[in-house]
Amino acid sequence: TRTTPDYNMALIDPTAYENELATKIIGCAMIVHRHFGPGLIESIYETCFCHELSKVGLKVVRQKRQPIIYDGITFEDPFRMDIFVNDTIIIENKVVEVVLPLHKAQLRSYLKLANRRLGLLINFNVELLKDGIHRVVNGDATYDL
Repeated sequence: TRTTPDYNMALIDPTAYENELATKIIGCAMIVHRHFGPGLIESIYETCFCHELSKVGLKVVRQKRQPIIYDGITFEDPFRMDIFVNDTIIIENKVVEVVLPLHKAQLRSYLKLANRRLGLLINFNVELLKDGIHRVVNGDATYDL
């Protein structure tokens, strides 16, 4: 049984496990994108993407509610993560013309609030999916693949 590390202890690069998991996730996204291409609504990509993630044996939670603590009060329903994989990586799905810095900042905030290190912002509205994949690390710069 894996224990969830405390990512606030030190802002370090993603672990080998997180990087391997991200590679599997990206492979699943590519399968879905290869099938549909750009142009559909976000919920269709999310549904099929989660199916592909499950097929390769990953634990997938869609629209996971993330409580936050503010001013000593726990708020149970402030936001939902699009996809949470293996209790480790947060995925933010998009179907937009252009990924804005605000979209990456949103994912970085989710990582901070959920105390996780690595997130993937995946924009399915591109001709080549590699152009729509953005890797976001908690406390670090955003890297595009």
